[in-house]
Amino acid sequence: MTAPIARSAAPVEPANGSGVFGLYPASDFRIATGALGNGPTIRQALWYFRDQTIALPKPGLPVASFTRGVPAFDDIRQWADTRPRDAPIDYPPLIWVAAPAVVRHARMATEGNALVTSDGAIAYELTPKIPLNRSYFDASSIAFLSSRAVSVRGTPTPPSFIARTFWPEDFVLGRRPPPVRALPAADTPQASLRALMREAPRGGAQSPYSAATLWQRDLALADWSGRPILALLVNGAQGDDDEAHAGHFALVTGRVAEDGSIGDWLANNFYTLDAESEKGILAAPVPLDNYLGDLNSGQSWYRPSCLVVAVLRDARVPTLVQSALNRVYNQFYRHQLAYYHPDENCTSISVDALRALGWPIPARGPSSRLLAWLGFPFLALKERSIGKAKLAFDYLYTDQTRLLPAAALEEAFGSLWALAHAAAGGDRDGIEAMLAQDLDALAFVRVPQFPSSRVFGDAPAVTTREYHARVPDDPALAQVVPVPPRPFPAALRDPDLLPPARHPSDYAVAVWSVVTIVGIPWLLWRVWRRRGRLPV
Repeated sequence: MTAPIARSAAPVEPANGSGVFGLYPASDFRIATGALGNGPTIRQALWYFRDQTIALPKPGLPVASFTRGVPAFDDIRQWADTRPRDAPIDYPPLIWVAAPAVVRHARMATEGNALVTSDGAIAYELTPKIPLNRSYFDASSIAFLSSRAVSVRGTPTPPSFIARTFWPEDFVLGRRPPPVRALPAADTPQASLRALMREAPRGGAQSPYSAATLWQRDLALADWSGRPILALLVNGAQGDDDEAHAGHFALVTGRVAEDGSIGDWLANNFYTLDAESEKGILAAPVPLDNYLGDLNSGQSWYRPSCLVVAVLRDARVPTLVQSALNRVYNQFYRHQLAYYHPDENCTSISVDALRALGWPIPARGPSSRLLAWLGFPFLALKERSIGKAKLAFDYLYTDQTRLLPAAALEEAFGSLWALAHAAAGGDRDGIEAMLAQDLDALAFVRVPQFPSSRVFGDAPAVTTREYHARVPDDPALAQVVPVPPRPFPAALRDPDLLPPARHPSDYAVAVWSVVTIVGIPWLLWRVWRRRGRLPV
């Protein structure tokens, strides 16, 4: 369906106008850049966004803090244990809004040179493509977007408008429950969800946007508007990046809007801080329309996405989750929590936060710890690199729900499905008990890839075996985008930072070093002694 063009109070609204950022009134924030920011937001966070447009909480609001000298998820556990269940939401250190203004209910002229609103046409230009970005907006993008109403985030530069984010306004959940969709038949809810994600070709990259109700407690509940939500979002595999076949993971909070829209939900994106992304991605809470639709960093320009949406009767679960993630961001920006792709990545950080809050999302186990141990010395010799061998070891050693976004989504969905169908009561605590009481519906949303010059993506790999099957056997044929490092300034390191925890591969290095230095010479000596005793 195509959303109609609606009249707004003004064709261009400030980003912190009358809308919301997830669970927060947008008017509770002021628009700034990191370089001009002040207040309770920590200096490390402001440094990363020194040249970016951000929303900062206004004075007097409860901004999330953190505990010094404590690992990030121990901090979450201790904080959650003492936090009253009716405590108000903590505000994030910042929200990455990327642009200071928004044009809503517009249509793109078919020539691609103007945004047509009920108040007239606005000439626009595109924000520049980041040089390392492999693809960009093209004629197919104009054809896709000009057929529907859109919201556009950007910067007014009279007489023009620098457009940064495009979001189709017909991509809605709906105030009324979307059509009921039975799960595909399978042995487990996890397998059913996988089949649902993959029933559309290429993971739905070229399919229409769709939303479906998978389960609803009260079939008479006919209006979801205003309902709080907690969503689990997985972006699929990219079609031209052999480092991105597993996809990406984010937790989303917000409410179903009066018109059923979802663009103002808040996506919590964790991404490495120590390298300059070729797409300009920064780790932060970010409006969902910008997370998916930013011309450079938006995930929907690269791959399909899907969301499992828990529709709730009370806001206490998303309030708790968002407040906890805000604390994690503080620890992340100051490097108490350091990104490490095998086990401190977008998936593991999100899942570890939920588990720290008391939601026991089932583990799936590592890909193969035996193969990790046995393969370590061979890979080190083959690649002539201890570092590459360590990385491979940690990938194989990490629980799959902390490594692979799709595996985490399946297990979290399986847990939600069990809570939805469980009898009242039960031996539950923390966020799991709240979910069991508050869960009213489960929905599935499929977001296609936006057409551009980029090749289409696919469903995310759900096992390491599947991941490697998609990567060319010849490393020279692998598509990889080298990115420059972003060193963390020594002046920003707080003195209370704990040393980083050891990775499992550190122990593999120690064990195989002992075997190499002590064990192999000892074995050779034993062979020599045995040969010396044999008769000639």
